[in-house]
Amino acid sequence: MGMSIQKCRFVCLMLLLLRSSLSFTHYPIATRAKLPIFKCILRTMSSSTFDQHGPSSFVNCPSLKLRDGTKHPIIGFGTYKVGYIPPSASAAASSTAPTRSAEEIIKDALEVGYRFLECAQFYNNEREIGNAITQSGIPRDELFLCSKVWTSTIEQGPDAVCKQLEQTLSDLRTDYLDLYLIHWPVPKHHVTAYKTLIELKRQGKIRNIGVSNYAWEDFLELKQDESIHAEDLPAVNQIEINPFLYRSKTIELFQQEGVVMQSYRSLRDGKAFDHPVVQSIAKRQDKTPAQILGRWCVQKGFAYVPKSARKERMVENGSVFDFQLSEDDVQALDELTTPEAKTAFLDLYRKCVNRDTSKDGTMEGVKMEITVD
Repeated sequence: MGMSIQKCRFVCLMLLLLRSSLSFTHYPIATRAKLPIFKCILRTMSSSTFDQHGPSSFVNCPSLKLRDGTKHPIIGFGTYKVGYIPPSASAAASSTAPTRSAEEIIKDALEVGYRFLECAQFYNNEREIGNAITQSGIPRDELFLCSKVWTSTIEQGPDAVCKQLEQTLSDLRTDYLDLYLIHWPVPKHHVTAYKTLIELKRQGKIRNIGVSNYAWEDFLELKQDESIHAEDLPAVNQIEINPFLYRSKTIELFQQEGVVMQSYRSLRDGKAFDHPVVQSIAKRQDKTPAQILGRWCVQKGFAYVPKSARKERMVENGSVFDFQLSEDDVQALDELTTPEAKTAFLDLYRKCVNRDTSKDGTMEGVKMEITVD
């Protein structure tokens, strides 16, 4: 059987790398990845060595069990600021315009092998994501689609929430979501919105429901509502989780209630890659800083949701299943959260629960005392 041009290119590159390997062994892996020959190999791997179902480590990745027994992939692809930057997003004014469309980026993510896509009304790119899904030809039952309903819709009430779900389903070209979340606990409105999700789940339009950016005190509002039964409590809480914002007490409280923790900003937008602790562990493990932060996340049992506009980085970010961190490494990473980071989190929480609502810019209804740790 003849060898395809792409496979031939890959074999030639590997032979060239093998021949030159002695010249590169003194480079740490993070540096090696920046060398032209390695960039070329990563591009070739991402385009020619993965079949249409992607690498098995992504497609058949470990999963976390939700309260109803549903398997939630432990790794997914985030779509925030993918192809579009929302006007009220943090640092939106200073952000550069995306150079690639959401459709192009998601097409690459699906080709690489990601099957769990983390979407949201607020991200304003679900139609393009739906286009990429349709073009991929991947069967719906191989995908895990998550979306979130935004604050302005939550404030408008149940009818608006139902209408938005229909829009999301239409945009994503599907008749159900695997997971639908309340994006922020909008004061005086989020409990009603959550009850609407319960009804939509009963209608079969959502397989599982959950929340995002909930403090423990927000969850208690749901738990203490007599009309919300135990089996209807959130399956997931999506919050920022990384070694630089590791709120271990909050996480433990939710996990004790059977809530799976989904991490966003797992890689801190690349802003912590140069931290000496991360660098030291990466060098010792012969991995990149992104892989160290990603491995910390999955090793802790959190759903890990990286993102990148670059295909080779998509591969790199997801390559976290072939090594383990030592107990000492995990402890060193656990201790990177500072009091200042928790204060910054609290300020952001207070600002965002009313964002884009009629109460935007005010503290009306905002919980001033929540569990921060």
